[in-house]
Amino acid sequence: MRKLFIILSIALGFSAMAQQLGTGDRIPDFSLLDQDSNQVDIADYLGKGPMVIYFYPKDDTPGCTREACSFRDSYEEFSDAGATVFGISSDSPSKHKRFVERYRLPFTLLADSDNEVRKAFGVKGDLFGLIPGRVTFVIDEEGIIQHVFDSQTRAEAHMQESLDAIRRIQQD
Repeated sequence: MRKLFIILSIALGFSAMAQQLGTGDRIPDFSLLDQDSNQVDIADYLGKGPMVIYFYPKDDTPGCTREACSFRDSYEEFSDAGATVFGISSDSPSKHKRFVERYRLPFTLLADSDNEVRKAFGVKGDLFGLIPGRVTFVIDEEGIIQHVFDSQTRAEAHMQESLDAIRRIQQD
């Protein structure tokens, strides 16, 4: 009976993963390598304007490419708003570098190869946990989450949701 429960729990996506962070939560402190293998400490960005941190499944897949290119195409609006954009997946820094170069991405991609940061944010997978989740967090300069958008299938909508949330932060 215990084995059946474990198998069903895995199949239904229940795991030891923390509950997903939400509006009003403080983001965890973390450091990851970027596409150039430089260490990025998220704490260095606190107090310097809002941030967008989007978790995505994998470089060079159709949905992830559309999502990244939508952020690229609107990047100037994020920059003008003083926002920093980070994309995070489990891909390696070298794979991120190829992805950045291929699509001329002007923002930083971070390599969460052991999925520890994904777990810290509580980003769950889809399709019984087989596909890493696609979730975007918009964070104010104090490190408090102001907006969360979770949609595996609406990849390009993550950019517009983020931009709208950044504009709301600026109005407050």
